[in-house]
Amino acid sequence: MNHQQGTFQKRLRLFDATAIVAGSMIGSGIYIVSADIARNVGAPGWLLLVWLVTAVLTVIAALNYGELSSLMPHAGGQYIFLKEAYNPLVGFLYGWAAFLVIQGGTIAAVAMGFAKFTGVLFPGISQSNYWFEWHFLKFSTVHLVAIGSILILTFINTRGIYLGKLIQNFFTSTKVIILLLFILTGLAFARNTDAISMNRQLFWQGSSLSGSLHSFGLIIAFTTAMVGSLFSSDAWNNITFASDEVVNPRRNIPLSLVFGTVIVGCIYLLVNIVYLQALPADGDALGTNATERGIRFATEDRVATAAMEGILGENAALVMAILVMVSTFGCNNGIILASARVYYAMAADGLFFRRVGVLNRRGVPARALAIQGVYTSLLCLSGTYSNLLDFVVFTVLLFYVLTIFSVFMLRKKYPGRERQYSAPGYPVLPALYIVAVIFIMVVILIYKPMYTWPGLIIVMLGMPVYFLWKHFGKSEKIS
Repeated sequence: MNHQQGTFQKRLRLFDATAIVAGSMIGSGIYIVSADIARNVGAPGWLLLVWLVTAVLTVIAALNYGELSSLMPHAGGQYIFLKEAYNPLVGFLYGWAAFLVIQGGTIAAVAMGFAKFTGVLFPGISQSNYWFEWHFLKFSTVHLVAIGSILILTFINTRGIYLGKLIQNFFTSTKVIILLLFILTGLAFARNTDAISMNRQLFWQGSSLSGSLHSFGLIIAFTTAMVGSLFSSDAWNNITFASDEVVNPRRNIPLSLVFGTVIVGCIYLLVNIVYLQALPADGDALGTNATERGIRFATEDRVATAAMEGILGENAALVMAILVMVSTFGCNNGIILASARVYYAMAADGLFFRRVGVLNRRGVPARALAIQGVYTSLLCLSGTYSNLLDFVVFTVLLFYVLTIFSVFMLRKKYPGRERQYSAPGYPVLPALYIVAVIFIMVVILIYKPMYTWPGLIIVMLGMPVYFLWKHFGKSEKIS
């Protein structure tokens, strides 16, 4: 079937859209970040509560993004929402941050994670195995695999949305099924009576924390611990970027956002229950086995591997490496597929290179995909992707708050515009989200300044770039 050149193809149905939401969320984070969370909060009850609060906040945000998508179902998603609610500058700053930090840094980091876990299966893939080394330039086999995965997924997605969605559906379905098997197997066979007993005794108070629920120190520890869970639960909004390719977007995008975030939130919570059945939350960094080290000091933070050692023995590392490879490859496909639509929308407004705002004959922004692929590959080589990821959470939260607040602004600005879907719980739920997330931002701004100020500076640097682009790039806008 031939399609008109330069036209988006509506190929994403509800299942496909949900697969992009869930698949973009599930990467490598759920298998490792619980160790860092446990080091912050200490007790198993607080560990579970961190994941629960993260899931609730994510679903609330998804409910409100559903209304925005129903109101403006266009390519670019969050960029369009911010531009319409505030002004083109705010929309540009989001696109600028998405390219440099939020999406670009995430793609590079996920690709490197994929490559490193591939090295568990194939020892020749290692950061110490250099193919090329000259002064500060180092090209290892890990770089080769990471960049190769980015380029392969980029090429696949230039062939049309249909092929991209097939890849996404396969990998999302596979990793969800495997995670459900992990949960069922863990609940049935990974029961460690010593770990369960220890976790019950210290359910709300681990050795790393003292004080009650009202302890200020505990509140700070709990909030900073959420950095890992929030990052692991991010990218759910990517489907909004591809709104023009969704069948009946006013209905299917809101539903996919809710279905995807609820599914992943439940899976993450159940996975952590499995961890607590197999391992004590607390532990000893010098422990000789997985139980003694506990979740806090799991080897290289690979909590999932440690939890499965009792069932799979030495094969646990190999099995979990395969699971992480499937998760990260599918995660990056969803992010690569969707992110390019933001840069396409910016280019169409004259805020990015003009040729990026053109679709190829298969109806996808191939040039946007190519530029994204080159930039993220360079990030892999530079090694700065890990630093960028440190800045992601604060930057993401900043734009989430602005976007959720735009629900209030756009209801006032467009009171009569068609809304097939309205966010439930308005105005209480969006207000609750804004207050909670601003509190989280303030805490990490104070207590994790190296994770926050650099990201904020990157966003602010976009302001002069915007005005320069407006001045010199007036001819760039596509009519």
